[in-house]
Amino acid sequence: MTDITHLEERIAHLMKTVDELSDTVARQDKELAILNDRVLMLMAREADRETQGGGGVIIGDERPPHY
Repeated sequence: MTDITHLEERIAHLMKTVDELSDTVARQDKELAILNDRVLMLMAREADRETQGGGGVIIGDERPPHY
């Protein structure tokens, strides 16, 4: 095997690896965008819940308001 053939094989392998990594990054970018949208939606939903005065959380020895 000549040096040029060896280098061509290595370049082909590296190009394949780069393409695979590029596909992975593109897929992860889409997943991150979806997850970011979901987090924003949940934050907005929780903000709406807080402004409506929805039930509070009792912490520790705190007595509930009906006592």
